[in-house]
Amino acid sequence: MHVELENFERNHVRDLVEPPPNCRPIGTKWPGVSSKEGIDYEETFAPVARLEAIRILLAFAGSKGFKLQQMDVKSASLNGFIEEEVYVRQPPGFESARFPDRVYKLRKAFYGLKQAPRAWYARLKSFLLKSGFVMGSVDKTLFLLSRGGDTLIVQIYVDDIIFGGSSHALFFLGLQIKQGLEGTFVHQAKYTRDILKKFNMGDSKPMTTPMSTNTALDADEDGEAVDQKEFRGMIGSLLYLTATRPDIQFTVCLCARYQASPRTSHRQVVNRIFRYLKFTPELGLWYSSGSSLSLRGFLDADHAGCRIDRKSTSGTCQLLGTSLVSWSSRKQASVPLSTIEAEYVAAASCCSQLLWMKATLVISALAKNPVLHSRTKHIDVRFHFLRDHYEKGDIDLIHVEGVDNALIKGEIESQWTILIAILV
Repeated sequence: MHVELENFERNHVRDLVEPPPNCRPIGTKWPGVSSKEGIDYEETFAPVARLEAIRILLAFAGSKGFKLQQMDVKSASLNGFIEEEVYVRQPPGFESARFPDRVYKLRKAFYGLKQAPRAWYARLKSFLLKSGFVMGSVDKTLFLLSRGGDTLIVQIYVDDIIFGGSSHALFFLGLQIKQGLEGTFVHQAKYTRDILKKFNMGDSKPMTTPMSTNTALDADEDGEAVDQKEFRGMIGSLLYLTATRPDIQFTVCLCARYQASPRTSHRQVVNRIFRYLKFTPELGLWYSSGSSLSLRGFLDADHAGCRIDRKSTSGTCQLLGTSLVSWSSRKQASVPLSTIEAEYVAAASCCSQLLWMKATLVISALAKNPVLHSRTKHIDVRFHFLRDHYEKGDIDLIHVEGVDNALIKGEIESQWTILIAILV
């Protein structure tokens, strides 16, 4: 406590003042938050990097031979100045002997304030822009500095920063990143072992696949209920693991649909995912050095695959050269009337993601492109969206024939797989 308070004094975080009229100071405790929106602050939003943006950076750095370094900012000296007037009570047990009734007026945001992330982002952004960095017009957490033939890239996630350096191994947002001459390996082996231990699956029998090919989940209303809190905890842990494990994306997202009322049948599938993780704890993503920066996307959809509401599931993945940087498995918002309609929904989603990735790579605006998100409802809009970008020459649509489809997708049967290539 004393060290932290000395930090505040040294960095001029606050001033001890008489409380002004109608002042409602925030109570303090270690830790705690009691500030109210509209009274103590107006805005808290701070841009954070999307995980696929971080993976794009890792793949780009690997292709260019960049070495990355990570910094976790925890010092109060780096907190940003706040726009609103905020008053807080003196911490219990640390009141001023001379002025016990005074309050602190904050000059900078500190831990616990809901507006602290926004204030920190604003200060860091201002510093980087003044230093000559260019901010991404699509990804506001990406900054680029070019001087001659040298390039420095900075990606921020609140108080976690990844940037060019000379380190060969680092942790970033729980991701283990190992860089070498041949490429970059990204994995979550430590996290995988931690969750296996947390949910008592460390001694389970390993499985070679995350789910059986003939598994068909439904609500199973007559099945035996299981602990909802534990089930949700397992799903949440697995969802974070999908940051580097696309092989479990579909199965985890399928099980996540039944968190409201989990049954034994659902828990058995989740247990199998953990047993698969026991078999593959160090599986991750490999980004080769010298890889091209071409963009490609693959997509597929199962027509009316959900047994409850007959909605389809879109499956997409996007590659930067040979590096897999983005993927998704998501149930569509509407019920398609045909297979081709389900494919259009998936294709629009895949195309939007590729265009966003292209804009991220070139740090150029996407304002001229009407990119749609996954909740767009009307199939004709998706059709015109794809046709428009096809006619502009932004993308090319390639149907993957059945033989190649089987090679790409293994044992999974599907009528269609479409390759979307970004033309640059």
